[in-house]
Amino acid sequence: MRAVTQTSVGGPDVLVLADRPSPSPAAGEVLVRVKAAGINPVDAAVRAGYYPLLGEPPFTLGWDISGTVEALGQGVSGFKVGDDVFGMPRFPGQAAAYAELAVSPAGDLAPKPAAADHVQAGALPLAGLTAWQGLVRHGGLKPGQRALIHAAAGGVGHLAVQIAKALGAHVTATASPAKLDFVRSLGADEVIDYTKDDFTEKARQIDLVLDPIGGDHADRSLAVLRDGGVLVSLLNVNDSTREKAGERDIRVERMSVVPDRDGLVELARLVDAGKLRVHVAKAFPLEQAGEAHAFLAARPTGKVALTP
Repeated sequence: MRAVTQTSVGGPDVLVLADRPSPSPAAGEVLVRVKAAGINPVDAAVRAGYYPLLGEPPFTLGWDISGTVEALGQGVSGFKVGDDVFGMPRFPGQAAAYAELAVSPAGDLAPKPAAADHVQAGALPLAGLTAWQGLVRHGGLKPGQRALIHAAAGGVGHLAVQIAKALGAHVTATASPAKLDFVRSLGADEVIDYTKDDFTEKARQIDLVLDPIGGDHADRSLAVLRDGGVLVSLLNVNDSTREKAGERDIRVERMSVVPDRDGLVELARLVDAGKLRVHVAKAFPLEQAGEAHAFLAARPTGKVALTP
């Protein structure tokens, strides 16, 4: 099979296409012919050596997959050869999704949403599960509550806006000027141009903040949260911010996404119900993985994918 690999960390040019032995599923595993593999910021961080999840190269990046079941390992039930599936295998271990074939634990996969094509489904799992787990598992978002979603036009953000609306929340979202209309089209009730307006002056009495940005955003977000609210951050939150939050009974959740079949099923249900759509800014062929990473660095709207 063909797979994207790298023998050193660095820029997008370290990603090269190579021939590799085709994998075989062990007991409890599923072999998937990959039709699309989503690309996420964590991929770029691992590629560059900033976030050494996979240790030293060589390795193959990628966790998001959508494709067709090619073979089943011993003991696997619930799937058959030819089924369309999607998932986020093994994260944060190596899933090697940037390839024509990938092996996944059966429990890390779910049936692909029927209303999404493989490119959309392949771009959904990591960002979608991050949004779902952040809002539901960590944040406990309830109908009628007020949520603030930062970077609402990004991979996680654009899905979080839609999920929060599907859960019955009032959604305030931040975005850049060129992406405001896109975020409005997702159903956000209020959209803040962060280049012109200070969100701390526009948003009030927020129950939950989802912050994929980090830096001073976590600390500044405390100003808009009600006492007893929740701050869910995808990045580290410093001790000072945690202390300030504790003084107002604000719960701070630093989350990392984990494989979650039940979450995948919920995401697929929302897609098939017309309540969640995945915006893919561009899909690249497998041999252009480096170009795809360079494109991602320009912070496009929504997601980026590879199509083996």
